[in-house]
Amino acid sequence: MLILFDQGTPVGIRDSLHGHVVKTAHQQGWSTLLNGELLRAAEEAGFDILLTTDKNLAYQQDLAERKIAIVALGRNRWILIQPELQRIARAVNDAKPGSYALVEIPAK
Repeated sequence: MLILFDQGTPVGIRDSLHGHVVKTAHQQGWSTLLNGELLRAAEEAGFDILLTTDKNLAYQQDLAERKIAIVALGRNRWILIQPELQRIARAVNDAKPGSYALVEIPAK
């Protein structure tokens, strides 16, 4: 699958997503796009999944007609995310077109 990391998504997660191609919004030149524009650009470019730390995305955007799957992380601090890499990879692997999943990241 082709995965887009939104701004704020720690790039270290990439190493745990075996068999996937990962690009960042920055690499794509999309750093300044707002959520709706980013989702549209990602879909048009053929991305399968948006991995984001924006938990409010599901409330800010109408996701019903989207083709791209969205996996949101409950936190963006690498120290908290590291122990949850397996759960994040599982959520990515389970994502289906148009789905939304929130991976809660416990605060330690």
